[in-house]
Order: sequence, then C-alpha cells, then structure tokens
Amino acid sequence: MLALSQPAYVLHSRAYRESSALVDFLTPQGRLRAVLRGARGKAGTLARPFVPLDVEFRGRGELKTVGRLEAAGIPNLLSGDALFSGIYLNELLIRLLPAEDPHPAIFDHYAMSVLALAQGRALEPLLRAFEWRLLDELGYGFALDLDLNGQPVVAGGLYRLQTDSGLVPVGQLQPGVFQGAELLAMAEADWSVPGALAAAKRLMRQAMAPHLGGRPLVSRELFMTFKEPTHD
Repeated sequence: MLALSQPAYVLHSRAYRESSALVDFLTPQGRLRAVLRGARGKAGTLARPFVPLDVEFRGRGELKTVGRLEAAGIPNLLSGDALFSGIYLNELLIRLLPAEDPHPAIFDHYAMSVLALAQGRALEPLLRAFEWRLLDELGYGFALDLDLNGQPVVAGGLYRLQTDSGLVPVGQLQPGVFQGAELLAMAEADWSVPGALAAAKRLMRQAMAPHLGGRPLVSRELFMTFKEPTHD
C-alpha cells in the first residue's frame, strides 16, 4: 500500500458510516479525499478547516485512508467575515481543483491566505488575489494589460471579458464592461485606484462562472443570508 505523509488542510468533512468521516484535503499533491477513522476522537478534533496538518495517506485508489494525522502548526482561528471568506476559499478549491492534480503553488498561496485572514488583513484584496492565482494555475488565466489581439490595454478604453480568451475592446459603455484604468490597476494590484476592487470582484465572478457549472456557491449564499438585516 502507498503511504505518503505530506502537509495538508481540511477543506470539508462529513460523517461517514458509524464513527468515521469522509474528508477532502488540500495538499501540495492536489485535492485528496480520504476516510478518517475514529473521527469522534483526537483525530477528529484536529481535522478541522484552517489547521495546518501533517497527514499520512494510504491506498492507491481515489478514496484513500488517513493513516496518521498530526497538527503541523498553530491553528488559524477565523471568525466573522474572515471565517466566511475562508469557507469561500475552501468551496472554490473543492469545486474547481481536480482531484489528485498536483498544484504546490496553490497550496502555498492558500496557506498564506488563511494565515492572512487569521491576522485580520483586508479581505477583498486577499480574495481577489486568491481567485486570480487559482484561475491562472488551473490554466484559465488571461492578461490584464493586453487585449485579445495582443494590444496594450488603454487606461481610457472599455473592455469586456471573453471567457477563456481574454479582454475584447468595445466602442461604447455597456453592461458588464470594464474600464482600462481598472484593469491596469488590477494588473499591478493597485487597489488605491477608485473602483478597482469592485471591478476586480465583477471580473473574477465572470471569469469563474463557466467553471462552476452553473451551480451557485453555497458559501456566498450563506454569507448573504447572515448579512441580511433582521427586523424586530
């Protein structure tokens, strides 16, 4: 049997049979699904999202078994909006990252992102950076400073996103288009430019939509539900 120990984070866990859990892990070797036995004991306490782990996976099939699981660092304690943001990152990885497809750069960026969330860093720039890195690593990225024809994006120009291809210049303002100045700010991660962060959020939603299969993100709906004002 194959036994491989590697750093990991729990993306999602659910009860499986009497006392086990079916767990989706993020590792440098990709997203792995494994059965965690004795999930109600010490291992189950450790197997929580955002905790750096060292995990030994056993088995050759797609569904592996956790042989050993240990904490590998200080847990990233997320709360409030940071917690919702972390859940969102986890759902993106489950939905977009193919099983057992190694992406060590994605793993490293995820580890940095959850640490930054725990440290209370500004959420929107973190989320946009993670979305962009994820799309780029999976081969869905596109240039922000060049249009589809290889011409430089002009600050005063208008552009729309042609999914999986790139930016197309348009002659007039229309729904869903982006200003060149916003795109150039995104390329430099210069969030001081007015409207750049809001435009980046719209752009990432457009870019990810085809790869999410038309199903809404549960984490986004959950966040909006909790954000709705309550009336006495």
